[in-house]
Parts: sequence; C-alpha cells; structure tokens
Amino acid sequence: MSLQELAQKVVARMYDHDPYSIWLGIERLKVEPGLCVLRMSVREEMLNGFAIAHGGITYSLADSCLAFACNSHGIQSVSVETSISHTKAVKAGDVLTATSEEMSLTRSIGIYYITVTNQNREQVALFKGTVYRTGKPWFPETHP
Repeated sequence: MSLQELAQKVVARMYDHDPYSIWLGIERLKVEPGLCVLRMSVREEMLNGFAIAHGGITYSLADSCLAFACNSHGIQSVSVETSISHTKAVKAGDVLTATSEEMSLTRSIGIYYITVTNQNREQVALFKGTVYRTGKPWFPETHP
C-alpha cells in the first residue's frame, strides 16, 4: 500500500467512527500524508447568543483537521496541547475550510498549524496543535 493509500484509509476509518465530525457536516477535500483540507457549512444551531458561530465550532473543525492530518502517516496520534485564535466573526451560512500545515514531525511528537478560512478566503481562525505519536500503527498488518 502506498503512503497516499494509507493516509486515505486511516482518515476514512477515523471519519466513519467520528459521529461529531459527521454531525458537523465536515467534508474531506484533500488527504495526504501529513496534510488535510476539510470544509463545512455553519448552521443556525451552531450560533451563540451573539448570533455568531460558537467558538467551539471553528475549534472543532480545526481539531478534526489536526486529527486527520497527524494520523494520516499511519501511526495513531493524539493531541496533547491545542490553542486557537479567532480572528473574524463567523455567521450562519458561512462555509469554512480548514487547512493543515505540518510544521515538525519526529518519532514521538508532531506540531501542526491549521488555518480556517471562510467562503471569501478570509482567515477566521488560527489553530496550533501538538500531538503525541504513540508508535502504534493503524493497520499493523501493513506496517513494516
């Protein structure tokens, strides 16, 4: 199995067992080893009392992007530290895209930046995630 096929297989398994990402309506636009691009539409039930998207919505999109990107190498990885800066208000009807960038990857630690933009390609959030790579392969039967 190629590295690209492994990335696709891992993320498909993760997504299929992730009811929250499914509830959010997340679409997988691009998955490669260490890279993920996701898209979702903001719905009315995702708004807070200010009629803007609850901060947890952009956080959750970015967190899913982190999870898929860091696990796409075929090694089970979990977040150990994350943070987000919300840079522009998000409203119902906005279409958000999260794009990961792998900044550092070692045997045990990965660092990723996730940029979230709206349908106008305006940045709405910046997310940073650090993950621990457990060393456990997603598919042991295909791991060398």
